[in-house]
Amino acid sequence: MSVRIVRLGSDRSPHEGLRIGTVRRPPRGVKKSEYASKNFYDVWLPTIAPSAGLVRLAQSAKSEREWDRFMKKYRAEMATPGCRAMLDLLAALSHQTDFSVGCYCRDESRCHRSVLRALLLARGAKVM
Repeated sequence: MSVRIVRLGSDRSPHEGLRIGTVRRPPRGVKKSEYASKNFYDVWLPTIAPSAGLVRLAQSAKSEREWDRFMKKYRAEMATPGCRAMLDLLAALSHQTDFSVGCYCRDESRCHRSVLRALLLARGAKVM
């Protein structure tokens, strides 16, 4: 059992389990009924996505300093009680079932997925 960190819209891995979209907005130009069949996500969980303002900050980050600023602010958002509880839940579930969480970004190192991975690992999640 484990959680995988994936790019939404990518091919699914065998035994990936439920795919959870940790994004602020649903995919553009895709019918809601096709989100799962087009490998975006089975369940949408915007609770642990960066806020709209932070998404803009991440997208405009050109330097490491700007990217570090985004990561610090995203970690602060994830430190709120509701987000902490959701991360704790996902970490616990990773020991019981296979599932994945993800975002649309191509490069995980420049995506909130990298921070999400670290936050889940810090909570003892089994990450693939």
